[in-house]
Amino acid sequence: MVTQKIQKYSIIVPSFNRADEIKHLIESIKRLKFDRTRFELVIVDDGSSDNTLQLLNEYKPELGDLLAYYTQQNQGPGAARNTGMSGAGGDFFIFVDSDCTVPENWLTEIDKSVHENNADAFGGPDTCADNFPAILKAINYSMTSFITTGGLRGKKGKKLARFYPRSFNMGLTRQLWNKIGGFGSLRHGQDIEFSNRILKSGAVVVFVKNAAVFHKRRTNIRRFYKQVFNWGVARINLYKIDSAMLEPLHVVPAVITLFAILIIMLAFFFTPIRLILFTGLGLAVFILGISMIDAMRMYRQVKPALLLPLIMPAQIFGYGLGFIYNYTRRVIFNKKEKIGFQKSYYK
Repeated sequence: MVTQKIQKYSIIVPSFNRADEIKHLIESIKRLKFDRTRFELVIVDDGSSDNTLQLLNEYKPELGDLLAYYTQQNQGPGAARNTGMSGAGGDFFIFVDSDCTVPENWLTEIDKSVHENNADAFGGPDTCADNFPAILKAINYSMTSFITTGGLRGKKGKKLARFYPRSFNMGLTRQLWNKIGGFGSLRHGQDIEFSNRILKSGAVVVFVKNAAVFHKRRTNIRRFYKQVFNWGVARINLYKIDSAMLEPLHVVPAVITLFAILIIMLAFFFTPIRLILFTGLGLAVFILGISMIDAMRMYRQVKPALLLPLIMPAQIFGYGLGFIYNYTRRVIFNKKEKIGFQKSYYK
């Protein structure tokens, strides 16, 4: 438990061919209203082939000790975060994804909450900025809606399953890191496994609702589908590590996916099943309609709402298919760990 003031925060960011995004993140870090002697930005380049290192070298004279960076052969984001912790100088580590930017009060809110709650670790929410394109706002709505996530990503109010801090916005003390170790070898879901160890250690973990990051996520529906498919795959891999990381809510998208496939197939042969299909479609249209109205209210724009009939099903069925695929492989046929989509993980 934190018993004294945190002297320095190390903001650790893994990156792979994300020079343009890193630039936006650095600019947002520069605008933080927080004592510059009490934090550093640690960027770990995971074997990029773009101009990331050139960009960091250009920023180094301006930022000085505020910026530290390391490079390694491509090993994935978990290994990059471990490299960052090993080289960091702070007594509290904060993880942010390279496709995020932060508001100017972000670190102030974290510092305040950690000390007020004597916390060993924290998790924060993600959201979208006003200038994000419509598709990213639609993805943000789907990813933060209670309908599609059950409040798992830290939405205020009730949640249908345990909240795990996620690597786009989370942190822990150096002392706790020394106790539980670093990120594991999972390609996807390593932050949930890491958070599971944090929670099982008995650490005091707080959710800092006022410390949201602006998360760009994926830029098109295909990439978003691949991402959520991998999350479905990862949930089974997590279950094989610790069954506590699989809760009833995590199974719901797979159940919906199986039910939809079964009903569609049977509807071709049995008239009564068609009634069930039409009823289900009507319910889905109603839920989408409510969500679209809510999205228009939230963003005061029509375009994000018009994309939800594509984005929300992509999330539910993408995750469900990934879950079913890996459940069949690992649980029914007892095969080895499966990663899912492997190419262009960071894209």
